[in-house]
Amino acid sequence: MASSLARVFARRFHVSARRSALSQFNMPAMSPTMTEGGIASWKKKEGETFTTGDVLLEIETDKATIDVEAQDDGILAKIIAQDGAKGVQVGSVIAIVGEEGDDISGAAELAEKAAKESQPKEEKAPEPPKTNAPPPKSEVPKPATESKAELPSGDRIFASPIAKKIALERGVPLAKIKGTGPGGRIIREDVEGYKPSAAAASTSTGSTAAQPASAELPSYVDTPVSNMRRTIGARLTQSKQELPHYYLTVDVNMDKVLKLREVFNKTLVEKDKSAKLSVNDFIVKAVACALADVPEANSAWLGEVIRTYKKADISVAVATPSGLITPIVKDAGSKGLATISAETKALAKKARDGKLAPQEYQGGTFTISNLGMFGIDHFTAIINPPQSCILAVGSTQATLVPAPEEERGFKVAQIMKVTLSSDHRTVDGAVGARWMSAFKGYLENPLTFML
Repeated sequence: MASSLARVFARRFHVSARRSALSQFNMPAMSPTMTEGGIASWKKKEGETFTTGDVLLEIETDKATIDVEAQDDGILAKIIAQDGAKGVQVGSVIAIVGEEGDDISGAAELAEKAAKESQPKEEKAPEPPKTNAPPPKSEVPKPATESKAELPSGDRIFASPIAKKIALERGVPLAKIKGTGPGGRIIREDVEGYKPSAAAASTSTGSTAAQPASAELPSYVDTPVSNMRRTIGARLTQSKQELPHYYLTVDVNMDKVLKLREVFNKTLVEKDKSAKLSVNDFIVKAVACALADVPEANSAWLGEVIRTYKKADISVAVATPSGLITPIVKDAGSKGLATISAETKALAKKARDGKLAPQEYQGGTFTISNLGMFGIDHFTAIINPPQSCILAVGSTQATLVPAPEEERGFKVAQIMKVTLSSDHRTVDGAVGARWMSAFKGYLENPLTFML
């Protein structure tokens, strides 16, 4: 089902029932920050009619795949951006639409015109530097039919960056390649299609030498960067470069949480076999309670102001085939463990299916990244701006700890190591330490957040 946001944006680009002429259907912005997206698939074919509520297409944003529904009846006259198209700019023309009964014979011409208008103007390659010096008299002009010889030392070779890179990797001499790009520029296809000739391998004395073999590259697979990966890369790079991170780590005794979880799950499974609490559910609840105690950590740096949130909207990192996404458990402090567990499971499934609506992953106030289930005992996480903090949760492991009350002086405890990454602009070290103390206290005495 399409989100309400998708419906709002779809309404801006739908076919009006009062229109009598063909018109352009533009790429909608499915979220406030979206600048480009992909066409996952069209659900209607060219020439096919649609009615109000029909799904016209699926659009791939940086975080999810969202349905776009028709708000009026109409006909899909011509598709411009085909299935699988990537990097389609918001506002660019992706189809031609009209009313049922319209003459759609002009759709192809209108589509061709729209496609030409949206194409970026080809950048001209710079002309080689000209010299006014006359050629030496002894120089004999070369016949026009002669193949291109290697350029004299110092002459500039015009080639695209990717062509230069491939040539360097394969040992291909750019000076012996005739460019087919604008202004004779050497492009990727020219380098990949280069084949050394016997004439090029011969020396000036008439003897022939073997052309150096192209450098053999290791086998590899290139995977196109998805919109999600591109966005993750840009945001996290910006965060690590611009936010003054610092890190606090504590060990949490999870003995009481594990015992309480076991008791709860026995009761819950009797009612519903799928309703089992995870350790992460306790962590989400403890985070929310600690944020209520230390609200300074529930904040965001907004440049001119520091915004402190009144509710704990906890972003929970979920790994998907396309990358990491953080669906939000809204107002987690007001919810019980069973509710948190059910919401987290539902959000995680939607995230893996690529069906999260923008409001389900945008706007959290604090993030939890848990890699404990993968056997990672300790790590640090990058802050998800504009949030001030992210908690990295490791695995719970049996550990020997001091126990003066025991005859042996030690005992085995289930210890979980957690690390808080904080933005020093909003959360000072002392504030971060107070928050970690509160969080540790709730998990080591879980009955306190059930009172």
